[in-house]
This record gives sequence, C-alpha cells and structure tokens, in this order.
Amino acid sequence: MKHFTVILTLVVIPFFCLAQQTIDGSITHNGQQRDYILYIPANYTGLTQVPLLFNFHGYGSNANDQMWYGDFRSIADTAGFLIVHPEGSLFNGISHWNVGGWTVGSTVDDVGFTEALIDSLAAMYTIDVTRVYSTGMSNGGYMSFLLACQLSEKIAAIASVTGSMTPEIYNNSNPLHPTPILQMHGTADPTVPYNGAAWSMSIDDVLEYWVGYNNCITTPSVTALPDIDPNDGSTVELIVYDGGDNSVNVEHYKVIGGGHKWPGSDFGGAGTNHDINASEEIWNFFLKYDINGLIGTTNIETPDENVFNLNIYPNPTNSFIVIESDFAANMDFEVYSIRGKYVQSGKLYSNNQKIDLSDLPSNIYLLHVGNKSYKIFKTD
Repeated sequence: MKHFTVILTLVVIPFFCLAQQTIDGSITHNGQQRDYILYIPANYTGLTQVPLLFNFHGYGSNANDQMWYGDFRSIADTAGFLIVHPEGSLFNGISHWNVGGWTVGSTVDDVGFTEALIDSLAAMYTIDVTRVYSTGMSNGGYMSFLLACQLSEKIAAIASVTGSMTPEIYNNSNPLHPTPILQMHGTADPTVPYNGAAWSMSIDDVLEYWVGYNNCITTPSVTALPDIDPNDGSTVELIVYDGGDNSVNVEHYKVIGGGHKWPGSDFGGAGTNHDINASEEIWNFFLKYDINGLIGTTNIETPDENVFNLNIYPNPTNSFIVIESDFAANMDFEVYSIRGKYVQSGKLYSNNQKIDLSDLPSNIYLLHVGNKSYKIFKTD
C-alpha cells in the first residue's frame, strides 16, 4: 500500500501544484545522487506540453548561483516553459561538467545524467520533448556544446555564454540533426580566450564548424547593436549565419571588449555588458526552433504564394521602418517584444510600406511576417 501511495503522489503532484514553484530535486545516476533545481512558472497547468530549458552553471559554481546569475525565471513566467538548473559533481573538490579540456581525468557521465534527467522530468511533467534546449555559463556553455554533439537526438538548440568547445568535444562530435547554435562571447575574456587555447577551441573555429555542419550561408550578416550603456566598456555585434538546413541559424553576439560575464545580469558586477540581456536573447533564439528546425517549416517545398523576400530599413531605427517585399498577396505582420509580449499588428499591402515604431521604448523587437521572424533594433 505504501509503495502504491508513493507512486500515485509522484504522478499527481505536477498537476495539483500549479502555482509558481522552485523545487529541489535529485535522481540517482550510475549509483550517484545528482541534484537539480527546477523552476515551474505560475502559468504551468500540466494540461499542455511546454518546453524545457537546461541552464548549466560554470566551473566551481552551483545550480542556485546560476539560477540567479543567468536568470530566465521572469521570461518563463510569460513564455511558459520549465527551467532545470542541474548541479555539477565534484572533480578535485570543484564542481564541474565533464567536457574534456581542463576536466580531462573526470569519469562522471554528464551526458548520461542529462539524458536521465530529461526522461525523469518528462515522466513527471507535461514536457514537449521536441523542445528541450540547453544553455549555460562558461563550463555550462561547454556542456551545452557537448550535448549538441553527443545527445542531439534530445536537444533542439543550444546557446553558450562565455563557453566554447574543447578539442575533445570538437574531435568527437556526432550531431544527428541540423542544430541551431547561439554563441555569446567577449573578445577580452581572460578565462575562456576568444582566440582559443590548447584546451579550448577559438570562437571562430566553433562557428566555422557549426556553419559547415548546418550548411549555412558562409557569409554572415553583421549588425552593430545600439550602445545602450556607453559606460559598460563594451559594445556588441550580432553576426548571423542563416540559410541552414531545416532553416536553422548559427548566431554570435560578439561582445567587443567584453570579459567573462553574462550580459545583462543584475549580479555581473563591473565589466558586464548591458547593451543586451543574454537571457532574453537566448530565449528569443530558442523559441523559433524545435528538434526538426524552424517551427512551422518542413523539408517539403514551400508553396509559391508563401515565398517572398523581405528588406527592412532603417535597422536600427528611432522612429519607423520601411518594408520592401516581393510577396504576391497582402501579408499579416505582428510585432512582439523580446520577451514575447504582443506589441502591435497589421497588414502589409504594398512595397515600401512604413510601420511606425516611434512610441516604443529602446529595445529589440521581433517582426513576424508569414513564417519568418526579423529582429528590429529600436533606439531613442
């Protein structure tokens, strides 16, 4: 009777505890207790499938610190996804993820732990297993790349903040599907050098690998983002390699002059870039994709009436944008904030049509037209 009660409780808890929760949990993997912190947003009901975001901490850090430092919780409250913050195991007395490089000698199976944790959470909560994402800081960024290379059958997209790929990850990479990749890195990072080291690939090498694997267009678009905080000592360029298989992109926020920091963090201290918010940009990137690539697209040829080219200028803008297009019929458009909040909508009736954004505060917005999304940079 006790055994039945425990099982029933495990099954029922996720559907009755619907309020916002932060849960300390653990599973046993390879005979070792592995801990995690799970964040459930207030709008989770258990009635519809929701995405799951892994947020891995850095070397020597922990799950609780990462939950605050690289914080996605307010975004999850709006967008409706679960966040799991796994806890690394000790290696030479320091918490770590076994990614090779400086962790060579570790024997822990962190890929297997992650896979087991996905399965465990999917059994307890209503998770869309086609929308499992991974991000992390430093060692957690390396861990996200490791998952893209060795657990891609369960990972839809990854983002690395101040991380990279070790030679061991790079040389043993075996992704099984085109994988959206987002890299954020400071050019003056003293901990994970932008130009690489014996134990870490350069950021250019990482981007080149994924651009080639995903079959993206090799000439990127480069956009200098607004210098919203001129006192933070850094600026940002957004580098986008698009046109990949399954419509996936490889994107890079190059923080020029930036160090080993999570951009936009309230806990980053001096040297943190505040022109972008890493958590918001990462979720904006993830929300477009599932395990099959860009959501709403397939490998089947798109009907002719939905094929169009779109040119947007000026971008950045302080007032309005002009839409140039060759679409054959009127098209609906919608504008959303970077957090996914609806801003405005309308129809595109003609070429050279203006959209007035003058009343919007300075920030990054998403313009949705058809099954495509475009970033709009609004300045004061």
